[in-house]
Amino acid sequence: MQTKLLTLAFIEIALAIIISVLILFISFKILQKVFFKNMSLRENNLAFSIFTAGIMLSIGFILGEIIPSITNIIRLSISGQNEISMGTIIQYSGIYLFIGFIFSIVINAAVFFLFSALTKGINEFKEIQNNNIATSIIVTSTLISITLIAKNSIGLLISALIPYPETSNFLF
Repeated sequence: MQTKLLTLAFIEIALAIIISVLILFISFKILQKVFFKNMSLRENNLAFSIFTAGIMLSIGFILGEIIPSITNIIRLSISGQNEISMGTIIQYSGIYLFIGFIFSIVINAAVFFLFSALTKGINEFKEIQNNNIATSIIVTSTLISITLIAKNSIGLLISALIPYPETSNFLF
């Protein structure tokens, strides 16, 4: 049994659970405060629940691309080839999560601008508050679609920021 690999697996599982719960909690609170001040999941508003679930899925897809990059930094520090301190790991993790959060905001904003441009005269937020399920499903499916298309690019951007050790190119 490979003890280092097992340890890394447990660290990755713990990080994934802790970071995702924290980020999803913060995102939900921001969503409630910014967009739906008077709404809650206790009310019988299926449109709001669908929309909230879509945003949580979108954030989850983006986090799914970020967590492996964080564990790659931990893996580099455990391998002993690089001198990566805990402070550096936390710094890079914060940068990765910040980039993911910014892209989540950008994707959400892009969906709302796109939907507003396609449906002149309809206020999506008001329709969702009024329990318009059709509007909620269309906005949510557009959000998830754009997130699925963009998530690999976000993952590539994040992985490009990992401080991998310098290697020589033996072909040239």
